[in-house]
Amino acid sequence: MRVLPAADTALLLEAADLDEAMRLLPALVAARLPGVTELVPAARTVLVRFDPTLVDARALSERLLAVAPEESRAAGLGSVVIPVRYDGEDLAEVAQVLGVSEDELVARHQAATWTVAFTGFAPGFGYLVGDDLLFDVPRRPSPRTRIPAGSVALAGRFSGVYPKESPGGWQVIGRTDAQMWDLERDPPALLAPGTAVRFERVDRELAAPAAPQRDAVTAAHAVEVVRPGVQLLVQDLGRPGLAAQGVSASGAADRGALREANRAVGNPPGTAGLELAGGGAVLRFRGPAVVALAGAHADASLETPHGPHAVEPERAVAVDDGDELRIGGLRDGLRTVIAIRGGVALDPVLGSLATDTLAGLGPAPLAAGDALPLHGPAGGTAAVERTRAPRIRLPRPGDVVELGIVLGPRTDWFADDAVAALVEQEWLVTPRSDRVGVRLEGATPLERSRDGELESEGAVTGAIQVPPDGQPVLFLPDHPLTGGYPIIGAVVDRDLDLAGQLPPGARIRFRIAAPPH
Repeated sequence: MRVLPAADTALLLEAADLDEAMRLLPALVAARLPGVTELVPAARTVLVRFDPTLVDARALSERLLAVAPEESRAAGLGSVVIPVRYDGEDLAEVAQVLGVSEDELVARHQAATWTVAFTGFAPGFGYLVGDDLLFDVPRRPSPRTRIPAGSVALAGRFSGVYPKESPGGWQVIGRTDAQMWDLERDPPALLAPGTAVRFERVDRELAAPAAPQRDAVTAAHAVEVVRPGVQLLVQDLGRPGLAAQGVSASGAADRGALREANRAVGNPPGTAGLELAGGGAVLRFRGPAVVALAGAHADASLETPHGPHAVEPERAVAVDDGDELRIGGLRDGLRTVIAIRGGVALDPVLGSLATDTLAGLGPAPLAAGDALPLHGPAGGTAAVERTRAPRIRLPRPGDVVELGIVLGPRTDWFADDAVAALVEQEWLVTPRSDRVGVRLEGATPLERSRDGELESEGAVTGAIQVPPDGQPVLFLPDHPLTGGYPIIGAVVDRDLDLAGQLPPGARIRFRIAAPPH
């Protein structure tokens, strides 16, 4: 085994093969190493997230290498049959790559014995390893931005089913209407490590996923969405610690802005607020409230019966029944956080109100006509006195932003000049970016030195993943837990909030930070 740097808050423990990795995970769980906050298993690795205030990377590396894998893997957990309509858009291409007909590929996919080796990427996504050596399929050269829910796909030695619509680089050979993740089910995931899976061909039309129902909100204290802007989400500090269930932390893209907005209205730091990307929203309040904006600076005003009043960043404002908060164009940054005293009165999902756009967890993205119930302005509506230092300007389109990075874990997958290209040129933030990742474009793509497929392994927020086209993707909070493109480095934790505020058109320069000690 060996330990590789994965971030300033994470290490990657690499085993000899899948079997050893699966035997290593329960041993690591049982070891309860000090400072370890989360373990993310994958094909040959376990990503180990840690708190650097409790343990340093060097000491943790020594302790990880001292953990011996269990003698045998856990026993199987039953079996599942998944109906598949084999009409995927990559079916013909995959058959050609493997040197078989489409019919033979489908027949062998059904005949193979598949077992869930581990879960990851998104809630309910199981990595299935089969006993037919035919299935060793290269990923797509560039990942698709959207793969439909229920897509049955292949990558490397694995087969899998996408639980929700999401980006991905796997080759799609079919689709199913089996529900891979259901919060009303116990456990929510249909597949768990050790489960045996058999795929069954069907020719019937498959049921489309049911559209989520939005219940009318009649609460006396609520905020109504008149206009949602480009994207309006409920966010708090996320749901860390659930990687074993395939659940990413998600949470606010700018954690500092959420804390600052909550401070201004007198809330605890992690109270759920609203995250608005791109500006252009109008919110109407039922009942009195206290609100504050932080993060991206927008032209904002409060429309009242007595006329409009400007809303300054990071300063609380008292709101009366019927008042409208109008948030216009952005002066800098990308995401404005709106805190409301008392917070949003919704039931948490797995301990959090964060909207995970990749996994589909938490409240749905808000649309015109939606209303969110509020807990109400406990303690009255008096604004909190502003006490902080003057606000620091965030990047605008055309600005160059410097982000510190830690190299690894897969720098050895790249040519010698790739690291130089990573740090010596500017990278354009493209409009295809979202909360899953910032898609970058550079004049000199990052060239690999190694051909073939990297088996899926864990990734952190801030990881810089490089698909075969050499144009990196910088992961943001809704990123997949695991991925199969090599990661050349990761943005340090202190710069993650800034990464979450990068607007399209901004440019990045990466700077190598001192490695964690």
